[in-house]
Amino acid sequence: MTTKTAAAAPTLTDDQLSEVIGLVKGADTVELKVTVPEDSSRSAAKALDVDPLDAQIRQVFFFDTPDLALSAAGLVVRVRRVAGKGDDSVVKLRPVVPDQLPGKLRKTPGFGVEVDAMPGGFVCSASMKGLVSKPGVRKTLLSDRPRRKLFTKDQRALYKAYAPEDLEIDDLSVLGPVFVLKLRSTPKELGRKVVGEVWLYPDGSRVLEISTKCLPHETFDVAAHSRAFLTERGIELDGEQAAKTRRALEFFTSEM
Repeated sequence: MTTKTAAAAPTLTDDQLSEVIGLVKGADTVELKVTVPEDSSRSAAKALDVDPLDAQIRQVFFFDTPDLALSAAGLVVRVRRVAGKGDDSVVKLRPVVPDQLPGKLRKTPGFGVEVDAMPGGFVCSASMKGLVSKPGVRKTLLSDRPRRKLFTKDQRALYKAYAPEDLEIDDLSVLGPVFVLKLRSTPKELGRKVVGEVWLYPDGSRVLEISTKCLPHETFDVAAHSRAFLTERGIELDGEQAAKTRRALEFFTSEM
């Protein structure tokens, strides 16, 4: 399993291109994303013609150990509160190679494989998603209710299969929350839905990510059109790409 991180180099090498083609073929979906520099976020919102008052508010909590043992093992465990929609959860493996995942796992409801592609980098992940039943995230985290109850039976099984030995969900620390504002737009010139997410960290910093999803066979065509669309609107694509989740994990563990 390999992963590439985007930094100063906005282009892929021949070996990277070959690898990403293989990963895309085995994925269910592809998400094309770019992180916009903080000083360009206002102009980006204007270029996408979105109204901040239309944003959906989310509150995101992560679970890990103080030394980020789960992250080191390639696991992300997260729950969210979504205004107007209720609560959800995810157990994510990252990175993965689609062909190496068990066939039974691929057929499990709520499980999906996605390639995240950004300027100069990519990573393939597998996620088991679920809805959080009542009493929900907030009341669970404020009570003595076991945190494992926030996750479905299939999510707990996936966690047990890949987490470090003897590290139970109930043993993990709560890292968060991070407030997230999510905006959707469907520019006529692009002809497909674009999502903007602003992650607001407690220290006042923020990350703006613009993304669009597509099917694997559409990847390179959609990537070309999306890049042209954003470039024409003056949105910088070749800057350093921020890892939203990693930034959150490191922030909250440093506070501990």
